[in-house]
Amino acid sequence: MTRLVLLDADRAEGSMTPKALIPPEVIASLKAGGVVIYPTDTLYGIGVDPCSETGLARLFAAKGRDQGKPVPLLLSTAEEVGRWTRHVPAAAARLMDRFWPGALTLVLPAGPGVLPAVTGGGDTVGLRVPDHPVPRALAAGLSGAVTGTSANRSGNPGAWRSAEEIVREFTGDVDWVLWGGAPVRASRCRGTPAAGRTGGKAPSGGARRAGGGISPGSTVVRMVDDRPVLLREGLLPFRDIIEFLERG
Repeated sequence: MTRLVLLDADRAEGSMTPKALIPPEVIASLKAGGVVIYPTDTLYGIGVDPCSETGLARLFAAKGRDQGKPVPLLLSTAEEVGRWTRHVPAAAARLMDRFWPGALTLVLPAGPGVLPAVTGGGDTVGLRVPDHPVPRALAAGLSGAVTGTSANRSGNPGAWRSAEEIVREFTGDVDWVLWGGAPVRASRCRGTPAAGRTGGKAPSGGARRAGGGISPGSTVVRMVDDRPVLLREGLLPFRDIIEFLERG
């Protein structure tokens, strides 16, 4: 059975403590191998406990996705990075401090305890701290992380306009749908303010996402030593990353 939870939009934007957003039975379900669809600062995601082989198998089945593809993780805080990676290059640490929480996924060397279903059998893992309290609260209730792959099947862009659309698409395949509103329309224009104007951080989710089309998701960058290699450009322009690093 797929159960729907309607989140209060104002509360989901952070005007209350994140943990209060998530019914405790959702966390208990995920710990037992359950699957949830939830809002993020970019797209809706499919979440399972990344330490649960049962949950990961159900995630791949729900998406109709090959198990050889890696699954990104959303973290509760940047302090959780060390649990999932064996090495954080100095440049990656700078990017975390500058662009997290936000729309930047960093691909780093995976730690020895990360399941092969998460890495896709490789030796790296994609990590991000989202600018949204719901995935951070889910992650905090689990092992500090929740899977963050987009909530869509092959051929469906996942531009959900209503909770009912998600329930119809995934009924029986997921246990929970946490609905916080339609994905916000987003611009791929430069959105990074001058340092000092927002405390050196990227602008807030609403400011970054004004105008344009459906969010392209996070920008994915693999760190090769201290050199960023673009894997996918999303909401955060790659040139902003390069210019930030070049400023030293």
